Amino acid sequence: MIRGSMVALVTPMQADGSLDEEALRQLVAWHVHEGTDAIVAVGTTGESATLDVVEHLRVIALVMEAAAGQIKVIAGTGANSTREAIELTESAAKLNVDACLLVTPYYNKPTQEGLVRHYCAIAERVPVAQILYNVPGRTGVDMTNESVLRLAGVPHIVGIKDATGNIRRGTELIHALAGRMAVYSGDDATAGELMLQGAQGNISVTANVAPHAMAELCKAAMLGDIKGVERWDAPLRALHRDLFVESNPIPVKWALHAMGRIDTGIRLPLTWLSESAQPVVAKALQQAGLL
Repeated sequence: MIRGSMVALVTPMQADGSLDEEALRQLVAWHVHEGTDAIVAVGTTGESATLDVVEHLRVIALVMEAAAGQIKVIAGTGANSTREAIELTESAAKLNVDACLLVTPYYNKPTQEGLVRHYCAIAERVPVAQILYNVPGRTGVDMTNESVLRLAGVPHIVGIKDATGNIRRGTELIHALAGRMAVYSGDDATAGELMLQGAQGNISVTANVAPHAMAELCKAAMLGDIKGVERWDAPLRALHRDLFVESNPIPVKWALHAMGRIDTGIRLPLTWLSESAQPVVAKALQQAGLL
């Protein structure tokens, strides 16, 4: 089981929007050095929506190459087409990733029965560890705890990223699953609390800029160290909030550029962080001791 701090890694780009392969390699090396437990490549934060299939798989391959077995790699392979999700997951599995992260189908708004069948179809076709991903604020569909429980016994489905930010609901799911599937937080602001309730880690945006602190926070939470969680989380709270002052990954890409780690590339329809929001993110970085 993958546990701990898992960074939802940005995809570095040159100013013209082309992939910056060297910056990507350097980010992976930095996360290995700072103690991050796993890299999530080409998820929402990695701008999966604007990468074509060749680029998508190239980023995963580059992360695998840079990781070189030193850190777990989870590939984002979700899609709103079940056929496309199967194809991406098959391709990622051939690259020997440790797991795949599969967001609920977005925009077409399937029923709960459709969600269950979607995930069963992928799990049946591809023998790789699969993590479900529920983020209703972005997809327009919310997978209920009851649907997750139906999927808990399906071979290859090993976990769920819960990005609802609803601690009560997440805690109820953890207790109902009783260890049959790992629950991971997908909400930095509430991650420490959910891990104290039994979640096995956090798939994090904040870890892009504060990898060491997020790794230590996760360690403390999984040990039940409430004071340790508070100590590591307190300086990061403004980041948890302000890295979403505009749509993710706009603020976190600006933050990483301000820290000298990536260029200014981002793809339309996303735009560079507005001038009015830049001081907000800069202040959060300063409060965390990162700028």
